[in-house]
Amino acid sequence: MIIAPSLLAADSGRLAREVVRASRSNADWLHVDIMDGHFVPNLSFGPDVVRTLRPLTRLFFDVHLMCSRPEVLLAPFAEAGADQITVHVELGEQVTPLLWKIKSLGRKAGLAVNPPTSIQLAQPHLDQIDTLLIMTVNPGYGGQPFIHETLPKIQQAAAWRRELGLAYRLEVDGGITFHTAAECARAGADTFVSGVGLFQHHRLAAAVAKMRAAAVSAAPPRALAAAPALALV
Repeated sequence: MIIAPSLLAADSGRLAREVVRASRSNADWLHVDIMDGHFVPNLSFGPDVVRTLRPLTRLFFDVHLMCSRPEVLLAPFAEAGADQITVHVELGEQVTPLLWKIKSLGRKAGLAVNPPTSIQLAQPHLDQIDTLLIMTVNPGYGGQPFIHETLPKIQQAAAWRRELGLAYRLEVDGGITFHTAAECARAGADTFVSGVGLFQHHRLAAAVAKMRAAAVSAAPPRALAAAPALALV
């Protein structure tokens, strides 16, 4: 089970210290949300932030592009230190060339699906990706409540992975708490992005351990046996 604190919920006035805190928490990944103010109604970080934070930790940098024109950002984020770059299935015909470009840059490729979007749109790309990200809130702002209607998408994605013999990670992001992490693990998720659910705790290491334990306890035995190994570049 991969636990990924989300930088969006960190103290923006002390990002460097927050990244070091995440690094010492036994988390596996650091999730970095990139918002352009067009694809979603918010702005967040740019490549320079990733470049500045990269030397501070060995955490796997999971960069999620919520952007209308991700093609102009792929190389800058790869060069800045992203380990995985995720784009959205809602971009339609752009998805395949975007995934190809990410791979050509030597990075892991992720594909995200928003709550209103049919999971069927991701199916043609499953053999091209390292991670399938199921958004469990509508993207744009942290701290939103978990949308329970997204659980069947997780179940379907997990079923496809078993049936097709693929090894993509199944990631969830949005409203992930100790309780909803367990719900998602029960449905088949193995990678958990949590912002407020983790960073609000003074003892971040204890919160990471508690979330991991909740996910492991809830996951079906076959899911734990079949979970792909930690993806590293």
